[in-house]
Amino acid sequence: MRKTNSSKRYYYLVILVIVIFSVISFITNILNSIIADVKESFELSLTLTGLLPFSFFIAYGVMSIPAGFLAEKFSNKKLLSASFLLMTITSLSFVAFPGYIVFSLTLFVLGSCMAVLQVIINPMLRIAGGEENFAFNSVLAQLFFGLASFASPFLYKYLVDSSSTNIDNLATILVSLVPVDLPWVALYIVFAFISFILLVVVLATSYPKFQKNEDERAGSFGTYLKLLKNRWILLYFLGIFCYVGIEQGIGNWISQFLLQYHNLDPRTIGANTVAYFWAMLTAGCLLGLLLLKFIDSRKVLIMATIIAIVCLVLALIGSSKIALIAFPLIGFFISVMWSIIFSLALNSVKNNHGALSGILVTGIAGGAIFPFIVGWIGEVTTLKAGLFSLVVPLAFVLSIGFWSKPIIHNKTIKLKRQEKAI
Repeated sequence: MRKTNSSKRYYYLVILVIVIFSVISFITNILNSIIADVKESFELSLTLTGLLPFSFFIAYGVMSIPAGFLAEKFSNKKLLSASFLLMTITSLSFVAFPGYIVFSLTLFVLGSCMAVLQVIINPMLRIAGGEENFAFNSVLAQLFFGLASFASPFLYKYLVDSSSTNIDNLATILVSLVPVDLPWVALYIVFAFISFILLVVVLATSYPKFQKNEDERAGSFGTYLKLLKNRWILLYFLGIFCYVGIEQGIGNWISQFLLQYHNLDPRTIGANTVAYFWAMLTAGCLLGLLLLKFIDSRKVLIMATIIAIVCLVLALIGSSKIALIAFPLIGFFISVMWSIIFSLALNSVKNNHGALSGILVTGIAGGAIFPFIVGWIGEVTTLKAGLFSLVVPLAFVLSIGFWSKPIIHNKTIKLKRQEKAI
């Protein structure tokens, strides 16, 4: 048993976790909006462009399990502080030395920091908010994740637009600090500032001393090997791997697809569509919060995935008007996938949740693989064919709704029928 009161909830920590999720989203998913601009700035092929998200998300595959060991040796406060400090320094380093190689290294370091953050905050959210509320709180965090992703393309547009005006405002000051032909680099000045603010917040926050059970510890190397021998855990890992691959595979290539097939400007219509993709993901989270209070999470996952597949097909074969509607709708219906898959996995085992969390977060490396696959297929055949390949991971996510058997089900409200008096 924990020495702290297991029924006590630490809502200020839940809020902190949600804020960190938002920052992770804001910094991560800006790449969806700027990738067409980066491609043009550095004169890249589709394959080299696909290596940019690869550089970021492969860091999750490298760093997530080591982050679990670090979480056992150091306090949450120390690891959170170190991560935000490194993010600040790395972002400013890219601003000072902008280039493709430096950008790739910057994305890798930022991805490594994000991996550490994810390993820490997911178990923290489960403990601080209560195990039975984890699915709900996780979707709530995903809601703010979507809001931050929705906001980031507008920051990009704001900075890029200011580069062509003489208006004396904050944006023009930031853009004046970077090369004239690379106004998007000013984004990383903003990211450095945000990271520094979070560093201060983390240092000022007090953390209860949770006495972890074995099920909450990262565990030894042997623990990981034992978990990896469990085929169900491997399948949940693959589920996270596929979901992040779907999210990033679609988000990263929306602007380029609209430019290539419908001749739509990536800095305006492309950026707007990416923003709407994340806005609809946010709206989907709102609906997901409601549905998870009344319907088993597996049924929600099945319904959402089927409709997402239909939307993807329509976006790729339809007209420009259909694509501009269908791409954002994909965001709406994939919105609950991460939260449901993660909670199903943690609620399907009785112990070693810390180690399991590290394994699951490693699955975020799917965000490295699938955008690269889409770009590579696009180079060999067509970008449309590359995006069609995402039907495969969607089909796997759909299967989870049928074979998963959690020990703890998401808490639902049962409507009582009122008996009519005879």
